[in-house]
Amino acid sequence: MSKVVLGFSGGVDSAVSAVLLQKAGHEVHGVYLDNVEESARLDAVSAAERMGIDLTVIDVKRELEENVCRPFTEAYLRGETPNPCIICNPSVKFKTLIAVADRIGAELVATGHYARAENGALFKGMPSNDQSYMLCRLTREQAARVTLPLGSLEKTQTRALAEEFGLPAAHKPDSMEICFIPDKDYISWISRRAAMPGAGKFILHGEVIGEHDGICRYTVGQRRPGLVDGRKVYISRIDAVTNNIELALWEELFKTEVWARDFNWLIDEPREPIRASVRVRHTKWENPPCTATVEDGLVHIVCDEPVRAPAAGQSAVLYDGDRLLGGGFIVQSRWATVLDGSAPKKK
Repeated sequence: MSKVVLGFSGGVDSAVSAVLLQKAGHEVHGVYLDNVEESARLDAVSAAERMGIDLTVIDVKRELEENVCRPFTEAYLRGETPNPCIICNPSVKFKTLIAVADRIGAELVATGHYARAENGALFKGMPSNDQSYMLCRLTREQAARVTLPLGSLEKTQTRALAEEFGLPAAHKPDSMEICFIPDKDYISWISRRAAMPGAGKFILHGEVIGEHDGICRYTVGQRRPGLVDGRKVYISRIDAVTNNIELALWEELFKTEVWARDFNWLIDEPREPIRASVRVRHTKWENPPCTATVEDGLVHIVCDEPVRAPAAGQSAVLYDGDRLLGGGFIVQSRWATVLDGSAPKKK
């Protein structure tokens, strides 16, 4: 019987994953990553006891602060819209699970993500609940150690299995919030950690049309309340240097070019342009064909069809069919400054 280390919260996804792994003949060792809420830890411990699963609780507050919370705060102060789960998965979650696996002699680690893992490659899950986008920054070494028991299931099927297995988690609501901001009030959370940018100008087509109350309160693609000349307007660009927010009409939000920095490839980095499809946010409906080219340390993505409001700080994730090729962080333009202060030189 082979050992598998499972990220275990006691929710329906991890609980059903545990049973499926056991039915496949694995010895399951659960790991709960303890960060903020004591009640969540107690739920996980209680669920593991009921299921007869050995559970290790690991305090990851320091790792979460260094690798996720601090970059999350800094990104918002730069006017970006970060996705903390994408950063957490390789730097905290899977790193910790693999460390435990190495310690106990387990080859594989598992989570309740809705994606597929086959022979070291990662693939989309079912269309209605695919979460492969969230795994775009796993290293190739990490991906080679992953098994994902829920990859071929719809969420409704997972809940039906939980009922069939008699798991109390069958009716437990999904956790949708950021785990380190359980009340969802990220503005208050950021303001306790850093000086928030103050009011600035809303600009539409070069003209000032009003004031905003701080760039951290907005994201690209978001609608600005009210109308301008009878038309709805939307956030199109956030400039942390000038503290201004540029607005656009709906049809002006759509772009055919996207640039991404710090691209994490799950294949050998291509030396020539490749054909792929791209997802610029965690949605299921927008995945147009594109051509991707590595240029000056960035990845230049030209879409066959425009994508709506690609937001700096979100991830541009490439696929070959269902296979996940990798992902990088969207920048506002080719010349945007990247995290280390460098940028490709204009030619």
